[in-house]
Amino acid sequence: MVAMKEVLPKTGPFFVSSFRLVPSGVLLVAFAASRGRPLPSGLAGWLSISLFALVDATCFQGFLAEGLERTSAGLGSVCAIVPSYSFSIVIVIIDSQPLTVAVLASLLFGESIGFVGAAGLVLGVIGLLLLEVPAFAFDASNFSLSGSGEWWMLLAAQSMAVGTVMVRWVSKYSDPVMATGWHMIIGGLPLLAISFLNHDPALNGSFTELTSNDLLALLYTSIFGSAISYGVYFYNATRGSLTKLSSLTFLTPMFASIFGFLYLGETFSPVQLIGALVTLAAIYMVNYKKGLE
Repeated sequence: MVAMKEVLPKTGPFFVSSFRLVPSGVLLVAFAASRGRPLPSGLAGWLSISLFALVDATCFQGFLAEGLERTSAGLGSVCAIVPSYSFSIVIVIIDSQPLTVAVLASLLFGESIGFVGAAGLVLGVIGLLLLEVPAFAFDASNFSLSGSGEWWMLLAAQSMAVGTVMVRWVSKYSDPVMATGWHMIIGGLPLLAISFLNHDPALNGSFTELTSNDLLALLYTSIFGSAISYGVYFYNATRGSLTKLSSLTFLTPMFASIFGFLYLGETFSPVQLIGALVTLAAIYMVNYKKGLE
């Protein structure tokens, strides 16, 4: 997220989103093909991948880029500026991706993580609340729902949660790695079109003005932030517990805050450090072995 934040003003949000998806999707498809994984086939296969692409690629990456453009890199990953009268409720909703996955996985696949795991999910949200403390400043006179990064991050989080659950359905018709690559390509094309219609700077001559660090940031978000991370994440989502896997996303705001502090000069208070420790404890609890309870 820090890498995305740095290049957004120079390239535009939708260009970054499409660049994060399309090239990395091509790389992932090429990798899967080199390993002998079959291409998607049939109406059900391509339809499931297309719907997966719409939700998890187009919506998630588009909402994420819009949210990052309106927030800091660290707090953008947890979305914290909300009306003071509804801090706790709205923040819990915003940071509820693993909770959403847990509910959907329970309803659709009968997953259960036990009492300790459920307590860990709640503790994870508490940890995120502590990470978000510095963002509790709110100016109601200047607040706009559609113009706030918090609203876009909420949409991004829920898109990712639904996408995590959808991959089980998609993998019934296609190889999970190949499907992940194609969903990135298909989902990235609408974002590229929006980038063109939105006159993003990168498509209006500014791309040639990018520095070597900017290009490295774009390559990092595409290769490591998408091709590798998406491939590994969704491959593992087809096996094991979706709730335990998604609990690892509690780490995202923690690391985003750390790198935002190191590279962007954002603050990281002692309370946030406590929140980071609480978050780590929560992830351990969610992945606690049921046999030990």
